[in-house]
Amino acid sequence: MMTHLIIFPVLLPLAAGIILLLLRQRNQLLERGLSIISIVTQIFLAFQILSAVSHGDILVYALGDWSAPYGIILVADRLATWMLLITALLSLFAMFYAIPITEQAGRHFHVLFQLQLFGLNGAFLTGDLFNLFVFFEILLIASYSLLLHGGGRLRTKAGLHFVVINLVGSTLFLFAVGILYGTLGTLNMADLAIKLARLPAEDVALVQVAGLLLFSVFALKAALVPLHLWLPSAYAHTSAPIAALFAIMTKVGAYSILRIYTLIFGAEAGLSAHLIEGWLLPLALITLLVGMLGVVASTHLRQQIAFLVVASVGTLLTAFGLNTQASIAAGLFYLPHSTFATAAFFLLANSIAIRRAEWEDRLDVGPVIPHARLLGGLFFVAAMLLAGLPPLSGFIGKFMILHASLAHSALPWVMSVVLITSLLSLIALARTGSLLFYRAQPPNPLSNTASITTIYQELLPIISLLSLCMILVIWGGTITQFLHFTAEQLLQPSRYIEAVLLTGRN
Repeated sequence: MMTHLIIFPVLLPLAAGIILLLLRQRNQLLERGLSIISIVTQIFLAFQILSAVSHGDILVYALGDWSAPYGIILVADRLATWMLLITALLSLFAMFYAIPITEQAGRHFHVLFQLQLFGLNGAFLTGDLFNLFVFFEILLIASYSLLLHGGGRLRTKAGLHFVVINLVGSTLFLFAVGILYGTLGTLNMADLAIKLARLPAEDVALVQVAGLLLFSVFALKAALVPLHLWLPSAYAHTSAPIAALFAIMTKVGAYSILRIYTLIFGAEAGLSAHLIEGWLLPLALITLLVGMLGVVASTHLRQQIAFLVVASVGTLLTAFGLNTQASIAAGLFYLPHSTFATAAFFLLANSIAIRRAEWEDRLDVGPVIPHARLLGGLFFVAAMLLAGLPPLSGFIGKFMILHASLAHSALPWVMSVVLITSLLSLIALARTGSLLFYRAQPPNPLSNTASITTIYQELLPIISLLSLCMILVIWGGTITQFLHFTAEQLLQPSRYIEAVLLTGRN
């Protein structure tokens, strides 16, 4: 019965989206109820699957009872389930924030939201490279529609860049998939790992080209430099709850890099072993530096947070680029921290911008806003989290990454870039907080700043997301132990391969 649970995180948002689409008359209460029930159930399912895999078991579901490598396979291991849980928790609070603000801007908001979750969950659970491409395309369609939700010139311009660049990435993905299938005769990830280890020398170069094409696609999804230019504009100009949900989008690319290059191109891949080892770490450090320079140079708060997302990708992939058990565990700890913290910051930025009236989120001195102390306190907490100040989760994640780099030859580079960018983020966010709160002028008595009466309804999702970062600290010992086991499982892919290829053959 537990094996059958794997299909439900994929089917549930799809079914919810279809039901919402088929509603003949718009009923906001019903739409909200169906969306929230779907997301809460996904959280419950994620915890149930997490409990099942926490001791090292790998659950495999063969659709139609077709065994691998011929059928479509869904696989739930520690990593996939960790990503499911993060996504479900994030989506719940993004939805709560969206209900009074964003959903009214368009007819099919809840439908698109559920389809986005369908694509995300499918990408994390699939054991087949072609179906990873399919779920990427679902993500692209849903995210493009959500990005444009509510309309506007800047959103349309950012959305056009977003979709064109990602369509190029999809084309490269198809090229890579075609090369791998033509050379190896399979697209099942476990089967690819077996066949790549036995690949004749004359075919190695072709497969390596496919592997590097895949890396370029995943780097684009993750916003790794120099393929990051689409992100700041897209994230800064979409609505706040969608930007919050998009905080997990770059992690799909990072997840794919970690999955493919530990399973297929890992240590046992013969001549193609560690294919991107010489590329990932330098590009990640450059991404971290470029992202933080963007944070310092930003002129708008939402733009600044978007560059913080780029910087967080650099930090995360720095951990993965070190390619040790300790560094991967550190990255997997930093991943939910950066996701929840940047999502909360996007929501908070919107609440601040609404109350600044015509100043919106420009980093200029404006009037004192209503509830300045409450919003300023939340800004301070979010800034501390993202700057990595102790004893919060950002500090723990960065400390774990630096500790894991001590035995690596790139230690001076990792240490200097991580510490310098942390200092830059602290300076930039302190300047932003000063402009928005400490240097604010007395409000104009004629300005309309009393139109917002839902402050606590808005702030509850923000506080909840920040609280999830606190949970990472409070339960840090248990979580890091689980993540060390997760990293160990990734670096020993034989159990994954055995679990997948033996399904349905007993």
